[in-house]
Amino acid sequence: MGLTAILFPGQGSQVPGMRDTVARVRPDLLALALDVVGEDPFTRAEEGTNFAQPAIFCASLAGWAALGKPRGDFIAGHSLGELGALVAAGCLDERDGLELVALRGRLMQESGERAADGGMLALLGAGATEHASELAEAHGLAVANDNSPQQIVLSGARDSLPAAAQDAQELGLRAMKLPVTGAFHSPMMAAAVPEFSAALERVEVAPPRVTVLSAVTAAPFDDVRQRLAEALTMPVRWRETMLELHRLGAERFVEVGPGRVLTGLAKRTLRDVELAGA
Repeated sequence: MGLTAILFPGQGSQVPGMRDTVARVRPDLLALALDVVGEDPFTRAEEGTNFAQPAIFCASLAGWAALGKPRGDFIAGHSLGELGALVAAGCLDERDGLELVALRGRLMQESGERAADGGMLALLGAGATEHASELAEAHGLAVANDNSPQQIVLSGARDSLPAAAQDAQELGLRAMKLPVTGAFHSPMMAAAVPEFSAALERVEVAPPRVTVLSAVTAAPFDDVRQRLAEALTMPVRWRETMLELHRLGAERFVEVGPGRVLTGLAKRTLRDVELAGA
């Protein structure tokens, strides 16, 4: 039997009822979230990253707990999900992880509001991977998320998105502007990096109990603090991360968080693998 990879989702995976799961499985974690965030992040998860990120982080850890806290042979997280993955692997203390997530969400929200001219554009369809870099370069955008062979997200100046969308459509792709508050995973998030980096320096980072792959490098984490800081402005190389997990022997992929976003991406990226979820 092949090896197992545990997957922690990122922003956009929130679903109705995820608060109920946390309250049932990890009521202590729900109480911790109320303390760290200062209010219930679940009731405002649709309002912005400052609430969505801690809510999804808690829901993912609760989903992982509901499965018996499996460590598998590998763990990986998509963007925000990297922090849950590192907690599951024993690299980060749970409270430290939640405090970092809450800070990360707030800083990304504030950076997006300060640079109000930023946005994101999803490119969908066969050929998305092949055309993404040329479209980004032509319109001064960044490749923010390489999610699957059929899904790439560009990030950058909002005014540049319509022309990029038009060019993408002429190449046979579907283009969809995302309902986000900023140009995430691009240089426009640079203002969030110093404070987040300082917070990372204050937390203890332990050796992982299982191999955790970074979606910044599509390789096992080396310097956890550096990679988490880079993740604010660097692309999420999720397609490459999934391919690397498979190359390392993973044949079973278990998504532990709310929703099935990563399961859907895995279906589009890998063949002949087993997919499961919480």
